[in-house]
Order: sequence, then C-alpha cells, then structure tokens
Amino acid sequence: MAHVCDPGRRSLLKTSLVAGGLSAGGFLSIDAFAQGKAKINMQLGWIPSVNQIGEVVAKRLGFYEQEGIDFAIQPGGPNIDGVAIVASGRYEVGQVSSSPSVMLAVSQGLPIKCFAVGAQKHPFTFFSLAKNPVKKPQDLVGKKVGIPSTAAILVRALLAKNKIAEKDVTIVTVGSDMAPLLTGQVDVVTGWLTSTTALKALGPGRVDLTLWDGGVQLYALPYYATHATLEKQPKVIEAFMRATSRGWHHVKANRDEAADLLVKEYPNLKREDERAAIDVMLEYALGGMAQTQGWGTMDPAVWQSQISMYSELGQFTAKTPKLEDVISLDPLKATAAARTKVA
Repeated sequence: MAHVCDPGRRSLLKTSLVAGGLSAGGFLSIDAFAQGKAKINMQLGWIPSVNQIGEVVAKRLGFYEQEGIDFAIQPGGPNIDGVAIVASGRYEVGQVSSSPSVMLAVSQGLPIKCFAVGAQKHPFTFFSLAKNPVKKPQDLVGKKVGIPSTAAILVRALLAKNKIAEKDVTIVTVGSDMAPLLTGQVDVVTGWLTSTTALKALGPGRVDLTLWDGGVQLYALPYYATHATLEKQPKVIEAFMRATSRGWHHVKANRDEAADLLVKEYPNLKREDERAAIDVMLEYALGGMAQTQGWGTMDPAVWQSQISMYSELGQFTAKTPKLEDVISLDPLKATAAARTKVA
C-alpha cells in the first residue's frame, strides 16, 4: 500500500534540482515520440502495490506499447524524494500518495503540476476497535492516536477542521502495522483502507473513520509532471492517460486476471491479499466523479478547498499557491472521450 508521505525534506529540493539539471536533457523527445516510441518513467513515492494495478495491467497487456510509449514504474522508498526527481527532469511522470504533497512542493517553487488523480477520495482512515470506538472526529478527544510521522499534517488538518484542540489528543508515532492498537498501546491507528493485508489483523470488529468523512477532503495518488513536460509533450501525456485508463477499466472487468498479472510483475506480493485489495481500490479509482467523467478526473473546487484549508493551517511557509499553479486540466479535457469508454 502507499503510505501518506507529505514532503518533509524540501530544504534539499533546490539542490536536487540543480544537481539533476533542470534542462531539456531530462525530458522526452517529441521527435522520438513521433517516430514511434516515447519513454515514460513513472516515479513512485513507495514500493509498488495494488495502487498501481492499472498501470501494471496496461503495461503487461501492451496498452502503453500500442500508444507508442515505452513505460516503466520506478519504485520509491523512505530515502527517495520522487518529487525532486521528477522536478529535475530525470523522470517524466510521478505519483505521490496525497494531494498536499503537490501543493506544498508548488508552494516551494518546484515546477510541477498535477494532471490526474488515481483515487477520487483519500483512503486514509482512523481505525479503532468496537470496545473503544472512534466513529466521528470528536471521539478522538482524550484518545491516543498512533500515526506514522509523515501523517502528522493529515491529523492536524482533521483536528483543525473539526475545531478540536491538538492538546486534547495524544499523538504517538508508530509504524505501519496494527500491533499498537491490538496491544492497547494506542486507542486508534491510521492507515489506508486499501491496505487489506495489515487490516486483516484487526478482524471484523474494526471501526473506521475516514479522513474524507471527517471533513478533510483530499485526493490520493495524484499524477504530476513538470511544466515543461506538460507544455512541450502534451501528446505523450495524453497517450499515457489513454493507456492507463484502459488498464484500470480492464482491471474492473477482469479482476482475477489482474491479480495474476500484478504478482507476476511483483512476486513479493501475496495474491490473495492483493485480490481482495483490488475490489477496494477500484471503488476509489473508478468511483465518484470517475463514474461519469472517467478515470483520473478531478474537481478544481476540491483542489481549491484543499489549498484554502492548508493555507489556514499555516502549512505554506513560502507562499500560498494559486489553483492554476497546482493543477492542469488540459490532459483530462483532451482525453475525455477515451477515458469515459469502458474497455
């Protein structure tokens, strides 16, 4: 699963951009695309999982190749700053776990924009047990909440949105497993609803409070690229989106096959768990607005609400970015007909 990872090392980014050489050398060649093949490396902020099943299926079934794209997924990890890598021009497309990562990067002057989202709602969730349930944000008062350090800004946003003083909630830094909740070290743990393997440990008595239902409506799995790539290589991005959308629709119609293809691509994954996760992930990828406007769609009003909320929380230390600096709707508009077709 993808863990929430808002940027915490932005002081290194300017240096990374210089080292990476923000020049034409890192970008796609229009001529190369016209001649039949354009390279797209998609940089992740985590180890690949069910979150990328649409891309994996599209790759394995040749959808990218049919669009003239040589596609590869570049895994991320705790020591990899994917946003800096893409912003430097080293790779062409990136995906982060949460939309605030894009907003915060833009506010620091990085030349990137989001052009699609992989999940229509953020799966980040507060998990508790039936014997001590947290069903609404106010139930967090007086509770010990276990979170990974990178999720602190999401918790702060939920508390602020619901007018809960931070001093009234005890935050405990934990890992990604559910053990602290089961052993009573904390009353609540956080994670993604798509993380079916980890959630199995909590059993059927689990109580869920999603970030979205708590009033903090963020997008998950946003795709982004540099200004230069979006402006100079629009046809390449559009081809990428058509193939990716086709992959996600194929997953929806062929879930067992998709699970097989995923574990072939990444043998470290457990098929049974990933197959269960597919059903959950599809609700996020193809639900909501995507049902009528196609995979990848996003609402500018949701983005503006996010920007305003994070500005009110004082998270933009440099400047509050404008909506048009954070997102580009052009690729979505150009591929609207292709993305709304069910493969």
